Amino acid sequence: MANLKEVKERINSVVSTQQITKAMKMVAAAKLRRAQDKIIQMRPYSQKLTAILNNVSAGIEGGSDLVYAEKREVNNVLIVPVTSDKGLCGAFNTNIIKAASAAINTEYAGKNITVLPLGKKAFDIFKKREVNLVDDFYQVFSDLSFDKVREAAEYAMDEFEKGTYDKVVLVYNEFKNVATQVVRNEQFLPMEKEESEENISATNVDYIMEPSRDYIMQELVPTSLKIQFYKAVLESNASEHGARMTAMDKATENAGELLKDLRLMYNRSRQAAITNEILEIVAGAEALGGD
Repeated sequence: MANLKEVKERINSVVSTQQITKAMKMVAAAKLRRAQDKIIQMRPYSQKLTAILNNVSAGIEGGSDLVYAEKREVNNVLIVPVTSDKGLCGAFNTNIIKAASAAINTEYAGKNITVLPLGKKAFDIFKKREVNLVDDFYQVFSDLSFDKVREAAEYAMDEFEKGTYDKVVLVYNEFKNVATQVVRNEQFLPMEKEESEENISATNVDYIMEPSRDYIMQELVPTSLKIQFYKAVLESNASEHGARMTAMDKATENAGELLKDLRLMYNRSRQAAITNEILEIVAGAEALGGD
């Protein structure tokens, strides 16, 4: 059985760890509220913009000639894994790395793969692997804003337009609730028309276009793509804080359970030490009495 000093040191260590996990849980909860508000406000805008885009493109003959909708033989693929800069958020980052690696090794096996990591964790992992790496945008979460995300989106769009990449794929966590994040492997380019009920009903709306449908498509398509890219990053940001809050809550509970066991062990060790001292005193008294 461990001595009292060792058990006491372990108890103090677990108490300190529990205080840290409680603080991290509170910080994650505060950040989650702000991140959740952003993504909730972004979703309706993104969905409506996509619906309008589908309506406008449906009214243009030869809409498939749009440069961002051009489908070609897939030889060069750009994969954009979206992780966090920090850990201690459960399987949040691991799930993204696994999904991106699975896409590289199975779905796009034999293709020329380039990885554009968003988040330091993805950058740290993929820089050690034999893949082409674009390392200009991985610090996007150090000061998250639309302007910084737009730069990464514009890079992907420009290189697709030039023909450097034939396909661009986003791998990110979609925020459902605090305890649930869903890994999404989403095709960013070439564009694919979404056939949701809302979009189908929106195609029946007759918009009055000024100055023209073609001109609006030239402006609306890039904007829609950047918003879609930004939405994926916001989804990942909210998912990160939700995952960290859940992980720290579980860590705090586990620390509490461990403290119960350690305190029970401490009391048993203390009682055993007291019993031994009493036995030694009694034995010494009997020895003296015998003499």
